[in-house]
Amino acid sequence: MDILEIHPKLQHAILNPDRRLSVELRVQMDSGEVKTFTANRVQHNNSRGPFKGGIIYHPDATLDSTESLASLNTWKAAVVDVPFGGSKGGVVVDPTELSARELEKLTRKMVQGMKEVLGPWTDIPAPDIGTDERVMAWIFDEFSKHRGFSPAVVTGKPLHLHGSRGRDIATGHGVLFAAREFLKESLYTKIKDTSFAIQGFGKVGAVAAKFLHQAGGRIVAIADNKGATINEKGLDIPRLISHTLRGGSLMDYEGGGPLMTGPNFLTVPCDVLIPAAISGVINAKVAQRLQCKAIIEAANHPITMEGDMVLREKDILVCPDIYANGGGLVVSFFEWVQNLQNFQWDEEEVTRKLDRYMTDAFHQINKIAKVHKVPLRTAAFLLAVQRVADAEKHRGFD
Repeated sequence: MDILEIHPKLQHAILNPDRRLSVELRVQMDSGEVKTFTANRVQHNNSRGPFKGGIIYHPDATLDSTESLASLNTWKAAVVDVPFGGSKGGVVVDPTELSARELEKLTRKMVQGMKEVLGPWTDIPAPDIGTDERVMAWIFDEFSKHRGFSPAVVTGKPLHLHGSRGRDIATGHGVLFAAREFLKESLYTKIKDTSFAIQGFGKVGAVAAKFLHQAGGRIVAIADNKGATINEKGLDIPRLISHTLRGGSLMDYEGGGPLMTGPNFLTVPCDVLIPAAISGVINAKVAQRLQCKAIIEAANHPITMEGDMVLREKDILVCPDIYANGGGLVVSFFEWVQNLQNFQWDEEEVTRKLDRYMTDAFHQINKIAKVHKVPLRTAAFLLAVQRVADAEKHRGFD
């Protein structure tokens, strides 16, 4: 804030949420019993556009836990320069304990309870932990019953129900463009001359591995929550994906050697480590043992604050999560735009536009990093805060 010279009153306005909302949802279960669930939504800042953020179905999706995530979405949208503010919501529930019928009833009750604060020009939910495109379809349908046909009220919908091509692979695809620009500007090299180790082989990690492999990158190791595989000459990613789709595990993949997952995996020698699974995996102890030149954060918060300090001491560069995994948010914006136009783009157009947004964002971040001589993470937040502050001021903040 000192670098940006933002007035203290404005700082308070952009750092604190605009609204915190909780509603009680009474749902009749299949057994006939009526249960009550708490739904929460935090709307952080909408100076740059409608609130935007996922909906979590999880026992820990409390009001307090969603507040920091809502503010992070404000900064993410500002970094990649899409016209959204940040929000986040959730229902305190274990979705695995509900039947499909109960889950649908719960979702529709949530829309009924929150319809006054949701809308295409107000607050646009998206899938998150415990929710998927099916839940988004229910939200679209229920909201439309009350407000008329409104596909733009939510993103992450099925492709045949006003979804966007490329949305399901957007976060991993965005990692490709982030890696390309990061390597070129920070390590002065190319993807085809770089080795990668990827922790996580799900919706983000597997997609990132596929595109990096297609671009000529050498993926030397991949891990999931059950095990890992390693091949110093490079894994055959299409073959590995086919193997796992057939029910095989990483540990029994014939094109690589088995490797234990967990903290030891992160110390595999490589040029670039890509944590694409859970948060907090690189703490100070793990950071001391890393054998990579750089890290691209495809997961949210994979590096702890203490770990980040160690990485700076070791001169291991970090491409921060607030930018690197922003591809999903960018293509959510594209879905919203297509819904407003009642028109659908082809996948080539989505890819071309995603490339431009990710490339432009990195160069803005890198420019600030060089001018102020700060890490890319700090530069990304400086860029985000400045954009939000500028929007507040130009809209007449007093």
